[in-house]
Amino acid sequence: MSSKKMKAIYISKYGGPEVLYISEMQVPSPKENEILIKVYCAAVNSTDPVFRKGKPFISRIFTGLLKPKHSIPGDVLAGKVVDIGNKVTKYKVGDRVFGYTSETLGAQAEYKCLPENSPITMIPENVSFVDAASIVDGGHTALVFLREKGEISDKKKVLIYGASGSVGTAAVQLANHYGAEVTGVCSTLNIEMIKSLGVKKVIDYTKDDFTKEDIKYDIIFDTVAKKSFSQCKKSLTENGIYLSTFPTLEVLLKGFFQSKSKGKRAFFVATGLKPSNEKISNLQYLADLMMNNKIKAVISKKYMMEEIAEAHRNVETGHKKGNVIINICQ
Repeated sequence: MSSKKMKAIYISKYGGPEVLYISEMQVPSPKENEILIKVYCAAVNSTDPVFRKGKPFISRIFTGLLKPKHSIPGDVLAGKVVDIGNKVTKYKVGDRVFGYTSETLGAQAEYKCLPENSPITMIPENVSFVDAASIVDGGHTALVFLREKGEISDKKKVLIYGASGSVGTAAVQLANHYGAEVTGVCSTLNIEMIKSLGVKKVIDYTKDDFTKEDIKYDIIFDTVAKKSFSQCKKSLTENGIYLSTFPTLEVLLKGFFQSKSKGKRAFFVATGLKPSNEKISNLQYLADLMMNNKIKAVISKKYMMEEIAEAHRNVETGHKKGNVIINICQ
């Protein structure tokens, strides 16, 4: 075990943002199949407050029954490999990497050990640590939903509800990349930002309701769980697909009983449970898009480790633009 000390965001009990604090502990040493990453940036996603609060209560199946299962939060990081185990062949010291820590969490610390086959991949030379960390969760989620379940392709009419969030900003860019005709739905405040991402048509949900319009979409992707399948059904084409990031009973039942290829369909995907090799492939795809300026990170705000409580409060408003980032190491 290394004698060097590191700072980490720490949690020992469920509660509000104030239960998060900075702790000092030893830097871990990599096992024979592990790499040690110096973490430069981590992300605070919509799931982070769930792990902090243990709410809804059913989430404690994963987060821990009486207290948080993992004392260091965070599952998204970007950093540099600073040490490797003696059986590691995939990475070398100095490699810049980004991705998920998966079920171990622990991204919000100055150092993190991960098995070399973890869902991480190399950061392109022209991409910063901040941008790499920002694209992981929203980009991966949007890619899986649109490509795997939405069957997105050239010329399809796609509506992204919640276009200004971490998933939404990635989704509108990916849909554009695939040649779709994209409509974004957001508030007045975010219209210009969404247009800057290449979206030609934007609907302000504070003024207009797309379900009241006589326009049909091949894909309706609700990234913020605000519109149900029932509400969106008449706005879908004959074989249109409704996607939701929230597993409502309606969507789950529809997914279980519906035809695989015909009629209006609804899907939810637990993207976090995807196998590591699939996550790696998807992250590599996103890295290539970023390297070639086909997709860019959208960042709401950057915080220092000591401001983690404020970062959680920002995320919990449900109105952040893009991604919230924690600067871990300078």
